[in-house]
Amino acid sequence: MGENGSGKKKAYDLEERTARFGEAVIGFAKTISRNPVTLPLIGQLVRSGTSVGANYCEADDAETRKDFRHKIGICRKEARETKHWLRMIVAAEPGVKEKARVLWQEAKELHLIFVSVRRNTKD
Repeated sequence: MGENGSGKKKAYDLEERTARFGEAVIGFAKTISRNPVTLPLIGQLVRSGTSVGANYCEADDAETRKDFRHKIGICRKEARETKHWLRMIVAAEPGVKEKARVLWQEAKELHLIFVSVRRNTKD
């Protein structure tokens, strides 16, 4: 994992970064207390946070530039949605604010990366 055809480690591996992000979201979700308010929020957070990496894998395997651009757009949307669910979880459980802030920052950075990738990829 994380190697290109020459056997050298990629300097910047978005597949690994998005996978680690998804893992961190799952770990965070396990720490949130379960109640009628947080349960649906946790589910939404896990779905969006893990979808970033899944959609990046799909983009990486896209057959056309148009398909690549579309999948990157989905990555961008999922990263932004993850920020929203983190905010809602903090509203429901203020005690997790500091842990959520770290994930929110990573979601923001991933969102900005995907905005840039999509902008710089022509159909």
